[in-house]
Amino acid sequence: MDQNARSEPDPRSPAKRLKDVEVSVPIVYGTISFWLGKKATETQSHKWTVYVRGATNADLGAVVKRVVFQLHPSFNNPVRAVESPPFELSECGWGEFEIAITLYFHADACDKPLTLFHHLKLYSEDEPGTQSIKKPVVVESYDEIVFPDPSENFFARVKNHPAILSYVSAPLGLHSGRIEEVNEAKEEETKDHPLSQWFKNFSEGDELSKLAAARQQVQGHIVKLRNQLSSMNGQLESVVIECD
Repeated sequence: MDQNARSEPDPRSPAKRLKDVEVSVPIVYGTISFWLGKKATETQSHKWTVYVRGATNADLGAVVKRVVFQLHPSFNNPVRAVESPPFELSECGWGEFEIAITLYFHADACDKPLTLFHHLKLYSEDEPGTQSIKKPVVVESYDEIVFPDPSENFFARVKNHPAILSYVSAPLGLHSGRIEEVNEAKEEETKDHPLSQWFKNFSEGDELSKLAAARQQVQGHIVKLRNQLSSMNGQLESVVIECD
């Protein structure tokens, strides 16, 4: 699993930001490639699709404004922008190469784009030497885009969106800590997709639950340390006053 991608807030932004709040967007990016069988030629052996999707196939359009795919320079117009969901493109070819995927966010989310890299696979590593027109080669990666201290407008706009996991740091004592998931009871909605039967199901596996548990533990430690530091500073000020 890739390390979580973090989208840092722009300190120059005048928008009021929510301290100790995180908006997390689980995403999946990857490729699906089909062998063309009898229709295959030396230069057109596979048809493939590269994409970025929500982990539950939910629409990412509330957060992502557009996605730019950087293909191999041998393709016509190798830099291609997709301005609306679904964020994907399809091509035909014969070779494997690395694809750069750059996500641009809406202005109230983040001013900085995020670039991911994915290697297009046309041939199965699990079944080398065998190809089927019915069973594609699917390679996907799971990640989370994290927006710390989001603007009030952004948080209000997306907090109930099915593609979003929002976390708020609750007030903690020195020896306890937990993170409340804002959309804990939110019903997941998914989008139908012609390739969805081949998508890996990250939502029902351990991926989301493990990440949520790890995030809760880390955030709990952070807030606990903040409270300890605040208490120590208060004690230090008291000692200084008594000495004076």
